[in-house]
Formats: sequence, structure tokens, C-alpha cells
Amino acid sequence: MARPAKRVTSQDVARAAGVSRTTVSFVLNDKPGLSFPEETRNRVLDAARELDYRPRASARALAAGRSDIVLLAVPDLPIGEGISRFIEELAAALAAHGLTLVTHLAGAHGRPLPDVCATLEASAVTALDSFSEEMTEALHRAGAQVVLPVQDSAPAMREIGRIQAAHLLARGHQRLGYALPAGLAHAPMARQRLEGATLACAAAGIARPVAAEVSLDVASAARAVADWAGSSVTGVCAFNDEVAMAVLAGARARGLAVPADMALVGADDIPVARLAAPPLSTVAFDLHEAGRLRAEAIVAGLAGQEAPVMPAIGPQLIQRESA
Repeated sequence: MARPAKRVTSQDVARAAGVSRTTVSFVLNDKPGLSFPEETRNRVLDAARELDYRPRASARALAAGRSDIVLLAVPDLPIGEGISRFIEELAAALAAHGLTLVTHLAGAHGRPLPDVCATLEASAVTALDSFSEEMTEALHRAGAQVVLPVQDSAPAMREIGRIQAAHLLARGHQRLGYALPAGLAHAPMARQRLEGATLACAAAGIARPVAAEVSLDVASAARAVADWAGSSVTGVCAFNDEVAMAVLAGARARGLAVPADMALVGADDIPVARLAAPPLSTVAFDLHEAGRLRAEAIVAGLAGQEAPVMPAIGPQLIQRESA
């Protein structure tokens, strides 16, 4: 069957199947309460498949009463392993409910989020951080049925630092260091994780961690390791696993062994953390569960139910050989 040069429409499918356009719409959208002879249904489905017909989003939205688009607002942060994995988990969980995830990157400095919401006719909007009241109202005016509020992430970030430090303190380390990422991109999150470690040290009655910036190169990490060694630091919390792996390289350059001379805890549990030498102890969230719960809240809201309160998913220590 020859395909038209232009975009295939439902009229093309109807003509190829020898039925009306209304019949095509009812068959392809599986209209409740209507049934067609199996032979008619098969003709429509075969024609749609052979013509590679894809209904327009507006047509699907009209048939379903809403679009299948969920818009995720990603703040102006580097897209690291943790954020990428959460987006993948959320996309998969939404797909199981027939919903499609689209991301909007604030760092791209493109169109405002409400404009994107209106253009895509997104039915739901969620985010990796919280929305202001003004933004929530703007998104509803743009057509979003569900705007899922997200709790302030600062307490969770502080909890990561607290768990890191508490683990090292429990293993007898009384002087801690904190490896901060170089540059401003992660500064707010890094400050929150350092605050959590500082609170754990204060609760234990010891000095605050000795903080040092660590770039992802051996020389920078070696300088930080030397400073920590000079300050009698025996346990180091790293902002994330990438920074922790730089610290490992810096320790080797200084002839120090981890964990014999300096214990180390990272964060985020990136896949290569378990392949480091030694494997990294780390702190991370269950991103699969986080994506599932977020998707269920969105689906409930789109169904007209009160969106369930998502239980806080606390980070957990994953202990390996580095600490």
C-alpha cells in the first residue's frame, strides 16, 4: 500500500480501510460502549499500521479528555547520575500508566515553563524542586490539571551529610573532612550536605569537618588529602561519588591507603562506585521507589482523586570497603 507523501491523517486510514473517519476514531481510541465487527476492526488496525499512522496529540487529548503528557521541570543544575536515574525511573513508571514524560531544563534558558506547558497541553506538571504559589497558579492557567507540589529538598540533602558523618563517627573517627565540588553549579546542594555533616559533628561534641574543594583531577585531590592529613583528619565525607573517586586518586598520589589511613564515604551510589578500589561506601535514595510514588501521585490526581501524600524517602547508607 503506497503511503501519502504528506503526514498521514485519520482520513487516509479511513479511505484505505473503506470505513468512515468516525469509525477509525472509535476503533483506534477504543471508545467505551461501542463494538465493531472483528473484520472491520482488523481492517482499520491493518491500514493504520501499514500507513504508519500516528494521531496528533490534540486528537488523542480530545478523545481521552486530557493529554498523556507529564511535564517535569528540572532546575538549573548539572544533570548528574542521580537526576538522570530518577528521570528514567519516573518516565518508566508513568509509561506503565500510558503517560509520557517530557523534561524542561531551566538551565537551557528557553521558554518559560507555563508557556511550554500550554504548548504541549501537558495534563500534569511536577518538578525536582518546589513551585512558588505564583508558578503553581500560572501552570493551572496554562491548562495543567495536576501541579504536584514537591517538598523542599534541603532537609534531605542535610540528611545525606548527617548520615555520612554519623557513619564515620560510629567507626571511631574523631576528625572529619568534607570534600566539596569545585565551582558554583552544585554550591547550594553542597552547602546543605556539609551542614548535615556539621550537625552530626556538633551532636558528637567534636569540631566541624575540615572542608576543602576538590576538582575532578588528581592534583587538586592530592592537595586536599595533604591538608586533611596535616589536620589529623582520618575520615572524609565527599559531596558525591565522583568527588569521592577523585579523593581516592588523591590519596593514592600521597601514598595513603583507603580505608587504612583515611576512610571515605560518597553519595548518590553511581554505578561505578562499587567498582572503585576499594569499593565506595555511599549514601543514596531508592530512586525506583521515588519514581513509582511520584507517578502514582500524578495518576491519582489525573483521575480526580486527591493526590496521596508521598511519604518521605530517606537516604540510606550503602556500606562497602572504603569506610
